[in-house]
Amino acid sequence: MTTHTLTRHTAQLTPADLAEIRELLDAAFEGDFAEEDFEHALGGMHVLLREDGPGGALLAHGSVVQRRVLHGGRALRTGYVEAVAVRADHRRRGLGGLVMAELERVVEAAYVLGALSASEEGAALYAGRGWRCWPGRIGALGPAGPVALPEEEGSTYLWVPAGATAPDPAGRLDFDWRDGDVL
Repeated sequence: MTTHTLTRHTAQLTPADLAEIRELLDAAFEGDFAEEDFEHALGGMHVLLREDGPGGALLAHGSVVQRRVLHGGRALRTGYVEAVAVRADHRRRGLGGLVMAELERVVEAAYVLGALSASEEGAALYAGRGWRCWPGRIGALGPAGPVALPEEEGSTYLWVPAGATAPDPAGRLDFDWRDGDVL
């Protein structure tokens, strides 16, 4: 099977593309992908991996959106990886790695830091690519001020582009607020 990868901003995707992405995510997450989760994946760059040929099926997807992360008194421009999924009948063939390689290229070119929240099933993919589980505290800048998110500790992974300095784990990472799952 041969594939091709497309990297597009949300604004370049058609309604049919968005519907196809949503369908892939609903199937991959077995119905546990809320409307807020889909909203979080929009507004940035998408990587779509398709089968070659006319009307090639969507096999995998991931996106990276900008988030602000406060750390040590600085707001870090962070590329936050969202909605990484591979069609069930094409898993364990390296497609997730192809999607992540392109997302990492985007992070490297445009952001100070990469971040994501990994499921137990996805953590090995990210760790194997050099993403590191953040050993420090996690929080968010909520509507009423900063809030601790201890339930996110141990599942938040960072990727530091070459030449960038990793945040100090002694400080807390405070992510910008959003509806639904904050991370």
